[in-house]
Amino acid sequence: MKKLTHIASGLILASSAMILSSAANAELSANVSVTNNYIWRGLTQTTNEPAVQGGLDWASESGFYIGTWASNVQYDADDAYSYEHDIYGGFAGEAGGMSYDIGYLYYNYDENAGYDFSEVYGSIGFGNFSATLSLLASAEPDEGPGEDFGFGEASYWSFDYAVPLASGAELGLHAGYHEGDFMYSFNGATDDYWDFAISIAKDGFSAMVTQTSLGDDDNGDGIEDYASQATRDNDEVKFVVSYAVDFEL
Repeated sequence: MKKLTHIASGLILASSAMILSSAANAELSANVSVTNNYIWRGLTQTTNEPAVQGGLDWASESGFYIGTWASNVQYDADDAYSYEHDIYGGFAGEAGGMSYDIGYLYYNYDENAGYDFSEVYGSIGFGNFSATLSLLASAEPDEGPGEDFGFGEASYWSFDYAVPLASGAELGLHAGYHEGDFMYSFNGATDDYWDFAISIAKDGFSAMVTQTSLGDDDNGDGIEDYASQATRDNDEVKFVVSYAVDFEL
């Protein structure tokens, strides 16, 4: 499980009684994937290099779930690979033909990223369509440039539509909108932006074409704090292929 566009993540604190009562019916699963480019909200997190990723998820019949996920990341072409480690949990379910998911997600990095931060989010779905809003909950700039960001100083809207195909594959259509002061500092873009993607997936294999509304002047060229961001090519079309395997434990 990973970051909303990879089907929702989050954390809601549940009482011990709730966890214990649902433990007998809980499922534990793991996932491993490889990709030629780790894309998050339209932007590369590996300077367009490959990534190996994996996680563990625990989910109960009550709808409560928790999990963890990790990937290599690289934010400057001159830096060695570093890591991203996420911890999340939340509550998901269905009611009256509508699906929902609410929660909290904590992103942990080494010092190369500059920040650890967290988000809260809510997602609703009708049929094959889903909409998600993620809001910055907190940022920890101890490893970064010393900037402090409060609740809601970045947001991301995600709109997704899945189309099952007769072949058994699934076609995915995505649009997202990212804005806010924290987004500028962490992601390196110098303007609010849209990202768009079209993907096809079957039996663990997936291929995606993605693009943002950022121009070549939004990569941070000539700005000291963002000088390295030009290597990310945020304004370029990106082609991503990946393979994922899920395991029931």
